[in-house]
Amino acid sequence: MYARALAVMTAALLAAVTLLTPASDARARSGRRPVVIAHRGASSYAPENTLAAVDRAAGLGVDWVENDVQRTKDGTLVVIHDDSLRRTTDVERVFPGRSPWKVKDFTAAEIARLDAGSWFGRTYAGVRVPTLEQYMRRVEHNRQNLLLEIKNPELYPGIEQQILKLLGNEGWLDRQHLARRLVVQSFSADSLRTVHDLEPAVTTGFLGSPAVRDLRGYAAFTDRINASHGSLSAGYVSAVHALTGPHGRRMGVAAWTVDDAETARKVAGYGVDGVITDKPDLVRQAFSGC
Repeated sequence: MYARALAVMTAALLAAVTLLTPASDARARSGRRPVVIAHRGASSYAPENTLAAVDRAAGLGVDWVENDVQRTKDGTLVVIHDDSLRRTTDVERVFPGRSPWKVKDFTAAEIARLDAGSWFGRTYAGVRVPTLEQYMRRVEHNRQNLLLEIKNPELYPGIEQQILKLLGNEGWLDRQHLARRLVVQSFSADSLRTVHDLEPAVTTGFLGSPAVRDLRGYAAFTDRINASHGSLSAGYVSAVHALTGPHGRRMGVAAWTVDDAETARKVAGYGVDGVITDKPDLVRQAFSGC
């Protein structure tokens, strides 16, 4: 009898200690671990925003990938982070006289000639900048989900309509994708309003951390606040969670870019719904004890 009572007391004490940990506090608030999202694919392990990075994320068992979408001179949507091709391709060597090598100043055929992998490592020599169509088909093939960022929309008038058209053509605006597999995000509130007005069923995320007093206005057109981890706190996450987004659901929060276990556990303790990371395996391992 004494041994049984001691065991019960010990279990109770361990449970109390566990409840005081940040990760368990997150579980208490959200009911589950944060979703892990591979930033530009598994970009610590393969060249960012390439099909190789998508595949590496899939190999790690990561369901969500994030990307960046811009537009070429002749109107093709491509997946690349910077508005210049210089950092992640060999554009300076292939087209030496065309500084500053902006994406919008090159045709899709010209960009398709560029090596987007050698800068990362010899293993990836010859990897190309994918079109959005190619990227989406790979994500679909891998049965992954997509957090699509509209990058620099001010440079590409009408890009929202073009992206939505392509999403529709590829079958990504059906009930299943809209409900569970697609989020469109941007740093531009105007761009997200446009997406919401054109396709109200699309889940959207605003990149940034608006003042708490302004959050209700964002709730009219965005479902999520995706903020830099350094700008977040438990109070801010709770303020977002207290609001209902345009689809009648509680607004969500994702933290970026989280690449170490300590920060992952810290933002999990705030109660975030998602974590965007270059190292999804590391972050997932940090949550394993949650």
